[in-house]
Formats: sequence, structure tokens, C-alpha cells
Amino acid sequence: MLHPTPALTSVDEEVLGSLEEMRQNLRHQVQANPAKWVMGMRKFLTADAVAASNTIEGFRVSTIDVQDLMEGEKDVDVSDENREETLAYQRMVTYIQTLHDVADFEYSKGLLNALHWMLQGHRYTRNKVAGQWRRGPVYVTDSENAEVAAYTAPEAAEVPGLMAELVDWLNGDHTGHPLVRAAMAHLHLVSIHPWPDGNGRMSRSLQTLMIAREGVLAPEFSSIEAWLGRSRNTWAYYQELQRKGSRYRPDQDVSSWIRFNLTAYHQQAQAVQNRASRSASVWELLLPFAEGEGLEERMVSALHDVAVSRRLRRAHYEQSESLTLQQAQRDLKALAAAGLLESVGRTRARYYVEGPNFPARVLEVARTPMTLSQPYPDALG
Repeated sequence: MLHPTPALTSVDEEVLGSLEEMRQNLRHQVQANPAKWVMGMRKFLTADAVAASNTIEGFRVSTIDVQDLMEGEKDVDVSDENREETLAYQRMVTYIQTLHDVADFEYSKGLLNALHWMLQGHRYTRNKVAGQWRRGPVYVTDSENAEVAAYTAPEAAEVPGLMAELVDWLNGDHTGHPLVRAAMAHLHLVSIHPWPDGNGRMSRSLQTLMIAREGVLAPEFSSIEAWLGRSRNTWAYYQELQRKGSRYRPDQDVSSWIRFNLTAYHQQAQAVQNRASRSASVWELLLPFAEGEGLEERMVSALHDVAVSRRLRRAHYEQSESLTLQQAQRDLKALAAAGLLESVGRTRARYYVEGPNFPARVLEVARTPMTLSQPYPDALG
């Protein structure tokens, strides 16, 4: 038995309406702007989701380092374990993104286990299987006392039946809102905890896949993992999961889980829309600046990325503008000579930040922090 989907309140419906308006506006905003910075934003959002979801599980790699790893950089200062976990999750997320418009797509046990192998196959052992249902008990321990089980998942013998029910539910016809369904899918999977490890990331990824399949936004814009990965929200996430009790109880009311997810959707949409607006404004400011300085138009993307992402590697610029190694090196050297960029580090580890002559107005627009609003009027904070 799975958790029944709760009925939405009038306030929930209002939040959904506001959220849908933001998502549609974001879609139009992205479609109306230069493909170069939109593609860069997609890469950033994917890296941000990977970094955040792994951080929840204790693998801490910054978003910009994740992006460097995704682009094949070797000289990134992270541990071997964090590198391996980052790349494994990135490969799985990238595959999920490609499934957003597959015409004959369907959910299956095989798909879910294959995704889990992509995530955890590098950790496979005789006693800790990957890509297969767990063979024994699994517990989520208390964050403050590892000897206390905060949650005990269903018995291993129950997992095949529960997962069959979940797959049927995923493939079934539903009249509810797709964002609510995605939130419920997350809850179903994390409650069943069908694998020895990786259940949290798998549950969050399933939610992302369902939102992407909805088709309103490109897959990279569909995840709430970045929101969940912020420390305050991670704590609230764990608290919300613990509300469901220390054992699997599918008959309970999970309205608070829906409200929590609608808040996450709403605030993540605010953050993404703000980043898109800032990126567009930075691009518009840099175009006339570059022309006035006699710079090649392609150099705008280098200056844009430094302003928005705070640093730039040569390989990223080379890929973004489809340049040869020599062209990319020559451009960055020229920008550094003009005082617009400044190099940090040496040889392969070198990256670029803003130089003393970087236009101050551009940095002001790029780096002015935003304030997130609470979609529920009675929410604290």
C-alpha cells in the first residue's frame, strides 16, 4: 500500500497557480534570450543540483567544482571519493535529462534499478548490492546519535511488491497536478527505501524526472535539489520526513509533505528566474561594453561567466564558443592584459576571475543578492 495523495487546500491551489505563472514566464524568458548563456545556465543548474543532492549525503563539492568535473577538468581540488560520487551522480542525472521527451517512455523496475546501478555501481560488493533490491533491513539513523534508528524501512521481503505497486502508480492515469504527483513519487520511493544505499538521491532524481516529463521547462530547470541542499532546507527536509514516523505507515495524512514541496518548487523557481534575469541583464550590459572596448563578440561569454559564476576555466570558454585551444588561450590572455580578467593558479589548474578593470556596474548587477518570498502567508522566515 502506498501513501494516498492528500486533497489540496485552497491555499495550496493558490500557491500552485502562482508557481505555474512563474514557470511559464521562465520558459518564455529562456526562449527569448541568447542560446549561449542559456546553455551555460543549464550546465550550472545541473551542477548545482548534483552538488546539492550529494551534499545532503555528506559528499561536499562546490557547484563550480562540480561543473569543472562535468566538463572533464582533471585538476580540481576534491577527494577521490567525492570525485567518484560526483561523476556517478552526474552521469545518472544527465541520462534522466535525456528521457524528458522519449515518446514510448515508461517506468519499470528495470529502469529504476539501472539508474541505481549508474549511481552506486562503483560501490558494489557482495554484501552491498547495487541495481538490485536490498536483501536485508535498512535504517536511517538519527543525525545526532548513530545508535538510534530515526526510520526503519519495510522488510526486505515486502520491497518487490511495494515497488511493483509504485511502478503501476507511476505509469497509471492520474488527474492530479504533475508537481504534486512528483512530490508523492519522491515520498513513496524514499519511504520504501528499496536499496541498501542511495535512496535519497534516487528519490530526488525520480521527482526531477517526473517534473521533466511534464514538459513545461527543460529538464535542467526542473529540479528542486539545489533548494533542498541548502543547510536550512536540508534540516527542514529531514524534519519533514521524520514527521512520517519511525516506520512505514502508508495510511497517514501527508499534507505537510505536499506543502513542503510546493514551498520548495516555488522558491527554487524564484531563484532560477532571478538568475535568468541577472544573466540577461549582464549580457545586455556587456555587449555595448565589449564593442566600445574593441573586443570580439565571443569574449562577452567569458566576461559573462566570470561575472555570474565568479570564475572561468579555459576549457569551459573553449567549449562554449567552439574555439581551438590556441584561440581560447589568446582571447583569455588578451582579456587579462586589458585588466578585465586576472589569472589564478598555474598551468592546468589555472582559472580566471575579474580583473581591476572589469566593469563595476556589471558585477553589481550580477552579484546583488535576492530575497526569497514565502509562498504560504503563515510560514516563518
